[in-house]
Amino acid sequence: MSEDLNPVEPIVEQPVESQEEAVATAAETHTETETENVRSDFSDKGLKEIVDTFKELIEGDNMQQLYKNAEALKAAFYKNLRKEKIASGLEQPAGTTVPEAPAAAAEGEVPEQEEKTDEAVSVNPFAEIERGFKDLYSQYKAKRAVFTQEMEKNKEENYEAKLAVIEDLKALLEASEDLNQTFPRFREIQNRWRTIGPVPQAKVKDLYDTYQHYVEMFYDYVKINKEFRDLDFKKNLEAKEKLCERAESLADEEDVVGAFRTLQKLHEQWKELGPVSKEFRDSIWERFRAATAVINKKHQAFFESQKGSQKENLEAKTALCEKIEEIAKAEIKDSTTWNTLTKEIENIQKEWKKIGFASKKDNQKIYDRFRAGCDEFFARKRDFYSDFKNQMQDNLVKKIELCEKAEALKESTDWKKASEDFIELQKAWKEIGPVSRKKSEQVWKRFRAACDEFFNNRDKHYGSQDSEQVENLNKKRDLIAEIKEYVIEDREEAREALRAFQERWNAIGFVPFKEKSRIQDAFRKAMNEKFAEFKEGGSRFGAKADRAIRTERDRLVQKFMKKEQEIATWENNMGFFSQSKNAQALLEELNKKIDIARQELAELEEKIKEFDLEHEQE
Repeated sequence: MSEDLNPVEPIVEQPVESQEEAVATAAETHTETETENVRSDFSDKGLKEIVDTFKELIEGDNMQQLYKNAEALKAAFYKNLRKEKIASGLEQPAGTTVPEAPAAAAEGEVPEQEEKTDEAVSVNPFAEIERGFKDLYSQYKAKRAVFTQEMEKNKEENYEAKLAVIEDLKALLEASEDLNQTFPRFREIQNRWRTIGPVPQAKVKDLYDTYQHYVEMFYDYVKINKEFRDLDFKKNLEAKEKLCERAESLADEEDVVGAFRTLQKLHEQWKELGPVSKEFRDSIWERFRAATAVINKKHQAFFESQKGSQKENLEAKTALCEKIEEIAKAEIKDSTTWNTLTKEIENIQKEWKKIGFASKKDNQKIYDRFRAGCDEFFARKRDFYSDFKNQMQDNLVKKIELCEKAEALKESTDWKKASEDFIELQKAWKEIGPVSRKKSEQVWKRFRAACDEFFNNRDKHYGSQDSEQVENLNKKRDLIAEIKEYVIEDREEAREALRAFQERWNAIGFVPFKEKSRIQDAFRKAMNEKFAEFKEGGSRFGAKADRAIRTERDRLVQKFMKKEQEIATWENNMGFFSQSKNAQALLEELNKKIDIARQELAELEEKIKEFDLEHEQE
């Protein structure tokens, strides 16, 4: 028996995975086109018939039939729904023919009517049937997700099962058994391999290569009966010839995509078949490869013709996504802007509907991006209007609290502290958002009235000080005149008069700064001329004058600081009052005040410098 069991030379069939992968990639790119080719036509059905058909498919067990028709049912439903609305007068027909929803819409892409239901609650008689259809579509999506998950799980289980088959095949090669036992076990392993379902696509090539390697080793190295081997080779050759004939006939198919899908199934069957005798291995493979190349070429040419338009569609949709995203992230604070941008979003959505598909790998991604931008905008809009009233009421409460604080401060005479407090209140007011229109002007006038009353009182206070200084100047002039007219008759009385004049002079308050030097010199001159013989080393009038000089300088510094505070307050008020009506007039008035104050500030600074220089020389 050993003479008949000549070893079989290693099989050298060329793998077909490279062609398969290229074909599979092209096929995946156009799943939408394939789906479109097999959809049923539901355009002649009414709304209720469409819903009932969809419900039957969902409740049935045929997932392929459900998946094949779901999107077509959806497109037909919304097309008929629009017609029904126009017929009932609930919706006006467009100036031109309403474009039908694309028969091969990307999965999840919602017609324009469906999108608008996000923004308003329907009050028409079609609302319930539309809501019911949406519920069915959600059930379909959920059922399909579960089915897909189960399929992936089954593929992983199949992968593990096929790995176990390979391990059994390896063990068979290592076993030293009688041929009558080994070959039936090999057949049983092959049958087990064929009965196991598909595995994850990413693992197909390595798994098949490993299996085929050990199968070839079995034929080449296991001492098998030549009759069995030749019979097996013959059966494999006959099966592969039939696959070649079927592959060659696909070249005449008009449906290029369908022919390509059939070719993929033929490749799967080819993988499952065992080797043929060495003399036919190259020729049978070359025949099958040649038929494959024809289909691949036609398939590639078909989709190459669509790449240009798909690229243009992707660019156009990307531009619309960028517009949507820019609008969605815009800072919007009023309802007018929300309404304007909503209309712009709706126009962009209409423009989106007119653009065709992008490639399979990009189409769903670009739609998800577009949908996310729209969802973000309308979610922000809903949040804005739901919170707007509550926010305005909270803002009103906060502003009333500020009014009460301002009214409690308006009669304060602690000018510095109260001014600082009012500035803080004004800053807080600016940070509070808007209130309702009918309350806005009322609460603003109340707050401003309290602010104005305080600052007016403060200005009057400091203005009265200036008037008092003029009055003090007149009193000092009168006192000088009185000194000049005094007649000395008795020395003791003269001494008392000198002291009295000095005390009366010191009791009089400040005079305007520009008159200070002249009136002081006039007083000294009058006192020296009248009471020169009573001076004590020239120190009596001098000491008093020095104290007066220091006090006068302090007054200038205080006035300088006060003027700086006023400028700071006005500059703060400029930003504060810019929110009110007639703001331009208020701003002009404040600008004038600030310009005058800055000029006075510069003059005060110069006077202080001159004052210090003058008395430093003395």
